[in-house]
Amino acid sequence: MDMHTVVVGTSGTTAEDVVAVARHGARVELSAAAVEALAAARLVVDALAAKPEPVYGVSTGFGALASRHIGPELRARLQRNIVRSHAAGMGPRVEREVVRALMFLRLKTVASGHTGVRPEVAQTMADVLNAGITPVVHEYGSLGCSGDLAPLSHCALTLMGEGDAEGPDGTVRPAGELLAAHGITPVELREKEGLALLNGTDGMLGMLVMALADLKNLYTSADITAALSLEALLGTDKVLAPELHAIRPHPGQGVSADNMLRVLAGSGQTGRHADITGDAPRVQDAYSVRCAPQVNGAGRDTLDHAAVVAGRELASSVDNPVVLPDGRVESNGNFHGAPVAYVLDFLAIVAADLGSICERRTDRLLDKNRSHGLPPFLADDAGVDSGLMIAQYTQAALVSEMKRLAVPASADSIPSSAMQEDHVSMGWSAARKLRTAVDNLARIVAVELYAATRAVEIRAAQGLTPAPASQAAVDALRAAGAEGPGPDRFLAPDLAAADTFVREGRLVAAVEPVTGPLA
Repeated sequence: MDMHTVVVGTSGTTAEDVVAVARHGARVELSAAAVEALAAARLVVDALAAKPEPVYGVSTGFGALASRHIGPELRARLQRNIVRSHAAGMGPRVEREVVRALMFLRLKTVASGHTGVRPEVAQTMADVLNAGITPVVHEYGSLGCSGDLAPLSHCALTLMGEGDAEGPDGTVRPAGELLAAHGITPVELREKEGLALLNGTDGMLGMLVMALADLKNLYTSADITAALSLEALLGTDKVLAPELHAIRPHPGQGVSADNMLRVLAGSGQTGRHADITGDAPRVQDAYSVRCAPQVNGAGRDTLDHAAVVAGRELASSVDNPVVLPDGRVESNGNFHGAPVAYVLDFLAIVAADLGSICERRTDRLLDKNRSHGLPPFLADDAGVDSGLMIAQYTQAALVSEMKRLAVPASADSIPSSAMQEDHVSMGWSAARKLRTAVDNLARIVAVELYAATRAVEIRAAQGLTPAPASQAAVDALRAAGAEGPGPDRFLAPDLAAADTFVREGRLVAAVEPVTGPLA
């Protein structure tokens, strides 16, 4: 557990804090201002609860049942029942880091003072996170509207001491037992509190934040692998000149071109074209080589847009109804997941395209008719040895799945709650498929890295000196467990080692001492 402490105030949180809590076990603490805001908003809810007029979420049913007025004697039961009835998720368990992000972001909204939840409920949420207790949340159950209802309900069950949860030792036990073992008293929900624990975009937002963190690393890694492939294919780095990208000033394009140019600095392999291969002179490199900055850069710009949306959502209080500063409690539609769902789908699209262009360069490196003097499939003894032939098959299978995952979830909507909730975002589904896409993309980049470093080494054996940054990438990858050239040393390519090397950011770390910080 990371002993860093994240303080939750009234004005939202940051992407860095989400990652710290979700992935690194950072402790959570409520600020004094948050506790004060919670208490003030609760006074408003208690005053409304004492009035005879029905108020949605306080003294009424929910959704299509909002027309029923609920008397004081049934309200605690109502709040318990909404949690129990909505905890209807099915399918495999959701990853621990996703559940922690979900809980932390719900706490973020609760702490804003706009939900009417008592301070002791918020403190229990923080205590559960700090104890390393993770509710069992299932894959299916959210339509991305009226909140990630089923996932959040399973989290709320844990606060009530019901359902199952995973302890810090990884063992799943009844939540009541885990709370007792850590000295945490289960909450007894009062007016509006059950509803407030369920009504948010927290799951899809948490997955967006973590995907952005992963994709930042993968886009920089893809710039490096594209540079290595250009080098191994004897391509020209003249297309990376900053003055060319200045006349089409998309920011990401310029960043990717600069990254590639710095990786290739000092290379004796670029721009050789027909010098050692005897090929007819090439005027231009293939699109997958020449247009890498344009494709990678467009993806980078999409990441920047998604980060803006995530930042706005991290600063938001998503609940229905909400307590306003003037004391009104108003219904609203801020729980709708459309803004988050759209960018989740955008990221799946650009990730698929990045994976596609990586695979095209890999295929070019392996094809003796297009690789300009490299051995077939980068094999030591082609025919006896199939080289990296099937590594490209694996990469192609991953790219094919990426294209299927790029189909937007947010273009769909299925009405629910007796047509009260008649247009939903499907943002949770968009987030779940994006997680798979990001996972696949790391593998795709790793296969290109494996092939490109192998090809760079073969060029070195042909008498062409690699760029210092390229050599640093080769050396670091080999040290990580992937073998270099020589008889039989590539017969069983260690793609798993390359995958770990890429997704942990070690490729970027290996070349930056030579290139300086890469964007």
